Amino acid sequence: MKVLLVGGGGREHALAWKLAQSPRLGRLVAAPGNPGIARHAECAPVGVEDHDGLVRLAEKERADLVVIGPEIPLVAGLADRLAERGITVFGPTARAAAIEGSKAFSKALMARHGIPTARFQSFDDPARARRFCRELGTPLVVKTDGLAAGKGAIVCTTPAEADDAIAACMERRVFGASGATVVVEEFLVGEEVSFFALVTGRHATPLAAAQDHKAVFDGDRGPNTGGMGAFCPLPCFDAATQARVMTTLVRPTIAALADEGRPYSGVLFVQLMLTAHGPKIVEFNCRFGDPECQAILAPMDADLLPLLAAVARGEPAPAVPPPARAAVCVTLASDGYPGPYQTGADISGVDDAERIPGVSVFHAGTARRDDRLVTAGGRVLGVTAVGDDAPGAIDTAYEAVGRIHFEGMHFRRDIGRRKPVAA
Repeated sequence: MKVLLVGGGGREHALAWKLAQSPRLGRLVAAPGNPGIARHAECAPVGVEDHDGLVRLAEKERADLVVIGPEIPLVAGLADRLAERGITVFGPTARAAAIEGSKAFSKALMARHGIPTARFQSFDDPARARRFCRELGTPLVVKTDGLAAGKGAIVCTTPAEADDAIAACMERRVFGASGATVVVEEFLVGEEVSFFALVTGRHATPLAAAQDHKAVFDGDRGPNTGGMGAFCPLPCFDAATQARVMTTLVRPTIAALADEGRPYSGVLFVQLMLTAHGPKIVEFNCRFGDPECQAILAPMDADLLPLLAAVARGEPAPAVPPPARAAVCVTLASDGYPGPYQTGADISGVDDAERIPGVSVFHAGTARRDDRLVTAGGRVLGVTAVGDDAPGAIDTAYEAVGRIHFEGMHFRRDIGRRKPVAA
């Protein structure tokens, strides 16, 4: 098969790495790709926002399958554009991708169909939002309605923090137009799980579960980021829990989307909380998580390509056996991230790290400059290790981290070591 992969981050590097292992792959092209992806694919200088260019590239390559990695082009309708030209594409339509593109829509959908989630209300008026915060009580969460690169959920422990979060979103417009409307919701307590299912209309195949570490500092302190690391499998998420999640959360959601004329096709990322009252939805995403994708693909024994191709053709994905090994991904970030940061720092030690058995280093924000590998983003590398068990994978990942260096590099030292949360 000829495959075009859209994107250039750590998630897309993991997808390229896994797709390149398939005996069914003939040619892999990535747009725009990155230096890590270039080891597995031919990179084409077409940005994810250039939908016309991506359609032309898919037609030029005569791609049998286009896999769209990031959420922004999905929400903007790239899958629709490709399908209109008769190109087979893995990823939901814009109408279905609204489940991530608008948190207000997503929460309203859950309310209409009785899908368990946190108590909430949506607002386009800051004064009304502040009044609801007082009614709801803290802790609570203020979320931007639109996309915010994983940084648009603000946990507030006091009324003053809630007031400031609303001001940041709706008045100071820190997140641009994405914060013009906000969702204010109760703070759910329990174990948070990132669960992934391959969806074709009303059919869903469980894929994998992982746990992400969003806060920038150890012990879940500091502002939220796009993700500082992830690990799998999860002791809290056994076969019985997965079955319950499929029955109470996933299948009702995809049925609701289909019933409302938004049939879903692609991977559905279900961010959920295992509470004392059962699993509840935190939010949905319309693509693989990052860095969860790195963690779940690294130990996966199944061939990914036929799974994605089946869904893209409108067929149910075959069952995926659970991985027999554990995996941990540690994000190496630029100094200052998730705030302002500098780029262009020389990166050393990646090849040395990958000499350790079981280690793969996925590029998230890197570039080539005069044959030097340099930083080019906030999240720079995802150091991922596979082991027979979680402690072994953790030790291997941090051994690999110790071999890599760039100026200002920072990372969490507790990925996979979080203590279980009592629901």
